[in-house]
Amino acid sequence: MPERWRVHALNAVLFQLGWLACVLGGNSLWLLLALAVLVIHLRWVSSWAAEGRLILSVVIVGTAVDSLLRAAGVFAFEDPSPLIPLWLMLLWALLATTLRHCLQWSARPWWLASSLGAVGGALSYYGGGRLAGVAFPYGELPTLIGIGLLWALLFPLLHLIARRLAG
Repeated sequence: MPERWRVHALNAVLFQLGWLACVLGGNSLWLLLALAVLVIHLRWVSSWAAEGRLILSVVIVGTAVDSLLRAAGVFAFEDPSPLIPLWLMLLWALLATTLRHCLQWSARPWWLASSLGAVGGALSYYGGGRLAGVAFPYGELPTLIGIGLLWALLFPLLHLIARRLAG
C-alpha cells in the first residue's frame, strides 16, 4: 500500500475514533481520547504548522454555524450555554483534519463535495444526535433535510478554506 494511502487510512481511523469518543462521551473525560486523536494526527499524519490555521478556522466556522442552529432551536442540548458543547467543537477540529487527507478526494468537483456534505452531514448529525442524546425540536426528518441542505453548501466551503489556507 503506498504511503499516501496509509496516511489517509490512519487519518480516517483516527477521525472515527475521535468522533465516537466525542458523541459517546460528551463533555466527560472521553474528550481526552478525542484530544489524543487530534494530537496523534498532528504528530504522525500532519503538523500544527501545516494544519493549525485550518483547524482553528473550521472550529470557528463550525461553532458559529452550530451555535446559530442551536439558538434557532434546531438542536436541544442538556447544558444551558449559548454555544455548542465542547465535544461538538472538538468534532469540528477532528473534521478539519480530514479535509487534506482522507476526504481530500471529495473536494473536486464541487458537486461531489456538495453531495457528500448533504448525505454525510445529515447522517453524521443523525447518528451523533442519537448517540449523544441531542434532541431535534422541529422533528427529525425536517431537521435532517435542513442539515443536508446546509451541508451541501458548507462542505464545499470547508474544502475551499482548506485549499486557500494550504498555499
